[in-house]
Amino acid sequence: MSAKKQISTEESTELLKILRKRFEKNMNRHEKLDWSKIEEKLISNLSKLWSIDQMEISGGEPDVVDYDEKNDEYLFFDCSAETPKGRRSFCYDREALDARKEHKPQNDVITAAKEMGVEILSEEQYRYLQSLGKFDLKTSSWIKTPKDIRELGGALFCDRRYNTVFVYHNGADSYYAARAFRGVLKV
Repeated sequence: MSAKKQISTEESTELLKILRKRFEKNMNRHEKLDWSKIEEKLISNLSKLWSIDQMEISGGEPDVVDYDEKNDEYLFFDCSAETPKGRRSFCYDREALDARKEHKPQNDVITAAKEMGVEILSEEQYRYLQSLGKFDLKTSSWIKTPKDIRELGGALFCDRRYNTVFVYHNGADSYYAARAFRGVLKV
């Protein structure tokens, strides 16, 4: 992940083209939203555009999924069919990573999300995403875990099987080649 947290004008232009094309292709995710207003917000907030670029680079295929009128914010979620490839095989958080004595994963999802400038989806957000399509049919995604579960060493993840969204648990220090996290960014 880049430390400079900015992208060039050329990269911004290319990313905006990708986002617009994805927006137009998936109107069911945002039927009442206007791309020109979204683009204007992105252009005026380049640090958010950098975060969306991080989502894109790691395979998340970010797209606008909602608008929070009260806070005047657009919500971007990772909308890749399967959990993002560039963020797989991470354990849940730094505490879990540090507790592993051997076979440590490369990173943890909470740290990676923070480095990208995003948050991981909550269970509610994950279920909302699943209302927009069918995601994680072969993979799974870590989600925000309640403090009381995490304090006992656990962490939660979700997937979609049998046309149903399931919430499961694992030890927070576990990691799998088919599990990553989906991010949310408010712009």
